[in-house]
Amino acid sequence: MPLRLPPLPALRFFEAAGRHQSFKLAAAELNVTPSAVSHGIVGLEEALGVELFVREPRGISLTATGADYLSYVSEAFSLIAIGTQRLPNHRANRPIAVSCAPTFASRWLLPRLQRFKARWPDVNVTVDTSHRQVGFPVDGFDFAIRLSRAPVAGTAWTRLFGEEFVPVCSPTYLASLRDEHGTPSLHNATLIHVNAASEDWQAWIEATGTQTRNPDDGLRVDTIQLAFEAASMGLGVALGRRPLVNRDLESGALVTAAFASVASATAYWLVSAENAERRPELLGFRQWILAEAAQVSCDASVDAQAPQ
Repeated sequence: MPLRLPPLPALRFFEAAGRHQSFKLAAAELNVTPSAVSHGIVGLEEALGVELFVREPRGISLTATGADYLSYVSEAFSLIAIGTQRLPNHRANRPIAVSCAPTFASRWLLPRLQRFKARWPDVNVTVDTSHRQVGFPVDGFDFAIRLSRAPVAGTAWTRLFGEEFVPVCSPTYLASLRDEHGTPSLHNATLIHVNAASEDWQAWIEATGTQTRNPDDGLRVDTIQLAFEAASMGLGVALGRRPLVNRDLESGALVTAAFASVASATAYWLVSAENAERRPELLGFRQWILAEAAQVSCDASVDAQAPQ
């Protein structure tokens, strides 16, 4: 007698909602409405005769039964995805799918991507900058680039490079920060904060011992890109992150507002799907991006040795 399985669409809703701990984020990922996800999971709970989620005013969380069931469902979907990828000639011409943050994509990855295309002219690349957790191999991504203090167990992580923090602002705003001796001071500066950043002004202030009027005051924005744009408009001082801010410093749109630079505790990591070593174009992309990252480290070493 064949096994009786729950409805597969409902299982997909459950896997995404369990991974995100959110019906809304699961719906966005699966391109359906949150109501469809909620109703699908209610139907699944009724079919199974168990409660999978605790519904609370502030959100949802997995029950103990739901968490246990999620591990089996996630593994099942992963096995299906892996088996599909291993089929002969499966999706041989599909693009290389990369997930990364929007500022990293626009300021580091995309400006270098033409060099990869020169080596692999027939290979297309898809860059996804949505703020969502990527599940390998279920979500179909080949690589993800993540900012983290350390690799996460269970996936293949390779360090690309770290960031270097240095305060930046427009040339005009820098002039307004100079004291009677012509020395720029951040004491009365408007600091531009990035809400989503794991490291921001507090890390730089603690590392340098710099005194500011109130480090928590100032302008707050959602992304690093917006912080750089706000600084270039003369709205305050942003925490520049090399190498992402390098092109603004080279063009003169931004200048350093203080000479002290601080190495970040986090780094960018390349996270690879399990099949990255099997497809030649994936191996080529991995080797290419690691070579590009090595050049960043080399440039940072040269800057550190240059006379000030």
